[in-house]
Amino acid sequence: MNEPVYSLARKLFQVFRTFALSFALIVTATFLFAVPSAARSWRIADYQDNINVKPDGSADVQERITAVFIGSFQGIHRRIPVEYPGPGDTNFTLFLKVTGVRDENNSPLKYEVSTAGDYRDIKIYVPNAADTTRTVVIDYSVRNVTRFFPDHDEFYWNVTGNDWPVPIDHAAATVQFPANAAGSLRAQAFTGVYGSKQNDATSNVKDATVNFESNNPLPMRGGLTIDVYLPKGILQQPGKFTLALWFVESNPIVLLPLLTLLVMFALWWNKGRDPDPGRSIAAQYEPPAGFTPAEAGALLGDQVHPQDITSTLVDLAVRGFVKIEETDPKGLVFHHKDYVFHLLKNSRDWRGLAPHEDVMLSNVFPGQDTETALSSLRNRFYVAIPKIRTDIMSSLRQKGMYLLDPDSANGYSIVAALLIVAPFIIVQVLGWKDVFASFPLVVAAGVVSAFIWWLFARQMTAKTMKGAQTRVAVLGFQEFMNRVDGERLKKMPPDTFEKYLPYAMALGVEHHWARAFQGIIQNPPTWYAGPAGYPGMGFNPVFFSSSMSSMASNMHEVFVSAPRASSSGSGWSGGGFSSGGGFSGGGFGGGGGGAF
Repeated sequence: MNEPVYSLARKLFQVFRTFALSFALIVTATFLFAVPSAARSWRIADYQDNINVKPDGSADVQERITAVFIGSFQGIHRRIPVEYPGPGDTNFTLFLKVTGVRDENNSPLKYEVSTAGDYRDIKIYVPNAADTTRTVVIDYSVRNVTRFFPDHDEFYWNVTGNDWPVPIDHAAATVQFPANAAGSLRAQAFTGVYGSKQNDATSNVKDATVNFESNNPLPMRGGLTIDVYLPKGILQQPGKFTLALWFVESNPIVLLPLLTLLVMFALWWNKGRDPDPGRSIAAQYEPPAGFTPAEAGALLGDQVHPQDITSTLVDLAVRGFVKIEETDPKGLVFHHKDYVFHLLKNSRDWRGLAPHEDVMLSNVFPGQDTETALSSLRNRFYVAIPKIRTDIMSSLRQKGMYLLDPDSANGYSIVAALLIVAPFIIVQVLGWKDVFASFPLVVAAGVVSAFIWWLFARQMTAKTMKGAQTRVAVLGFQEFMNRVDGERLKKMPPDTFEKYLPYAMALGVEHHWARAFQGIIQNPPTWYAGPAGYPGMGFNPVFFSSSMSSMASNMHEVFVSAPRASSSGSGWSGGGFSSGGGFSGGGFGGGGGGAF
């Protein structure tokens, strides 16, 4: 053979041999790895339940699961549903307790019980589960397994469950009832996948015992469900208290209002109670010394209300810092009332004013302005409201009125709210219990809890002894202005009406205060000018008080108005089951499992 041709043929043969060997190795490796995988399988050869139903309707269940393992396994999972829809969109929990797991020789097996969603998961470790047949015996009790109806009782139990990913060669169940059930039981059984009404099983009632057995193997995700009818009087129906406890255990969200009450009461008892001032409310003829109208009003309500701020400007007018002029500008068709504020003292004379009063004047008369129309403050003054509010509450704290001031009390209340809801959220997130399963109960419990929280939160501030006594003094002064008679007022200084009018406005009794001066005060205040004075008639305190109320209302509307694009706030808000029918997968129990 020609040498070059021979050499080429030899090289081609070597390439072919290398390719053939590589292909053979790949095929062999694939076969070697694929065979064990394909050979690893399992099935359930026998599934038997022995159930003892007690006189109170509870039951002890013993499950014997015989599994055939082909290949190597570590054990099996048994998953049993424990959460079901209850009547009226509530939740129903099946109270299941695992008492032990053992093998066919009664030797204990290692197992782990956990809750995963609506299921109780029993993870069972089976030693030497390789190419063998092993039996696992699971013992557990169920408290509330029997269903009680007005005319009969029912034991409706899914023996195998309908979630096994393997077939079950044979399934059977024996149910033992109390002896007095003999001769009165009726039974039926259902087989097949979930929802099937197939009756490919036998039911045999003998005295107080009922035996069930499948006639043919059950397919993958096919199960055996049993249903026993009992006349009334054989089992003892649980009482209302027991049913109530079961309901609470099934729907722990109903405990939210109770927990809210306990937490908020404990917080209020330890942090939010005012001390006993040691004195009762009696009429006081003047306000507490050193207290502005806004501070007196805020101390009563534990927050700054709109009238507390508007009364401040009136008080500054009474004290000679501002003159208020009422105007009535005419338009082509409509006209509306406005007010012009005249600054009577420059900033050098503001020393001694309370911080919130200084902020008030600085924002009503910005820069070098000495005259400002109320309407011009619209969409402008709102930025001062938070500062005024803060200064008023800060002044009360500095005067030693609070152990727990309103802002701190709000912080405590918010922390308490987080502590109240935290256990429910933790339980939900960790999957221990679906506490939010029933939407109607969540809404109802949430509304009640929010109301309880609000009731305590608004009472959470705690005053010092000095604060409690000062509050009694303010209430006494309010009582005086609310009930004062004309004879006493005649003996008081002539400026009493206008001097205390801002306090009456802050405390909400300005109309009573003005009515008491009817016929006593003849001259209008010098710090206020109406559109045309008071011609042809004497000064009427009641009319004047109404004018002040109207002005305060207009001031409130203007002060809190803000541009639409602004995100700043005003700072003033402060403060069932049915019987009959039946199908495979129905009733309690059931579930399924798998091997691992």
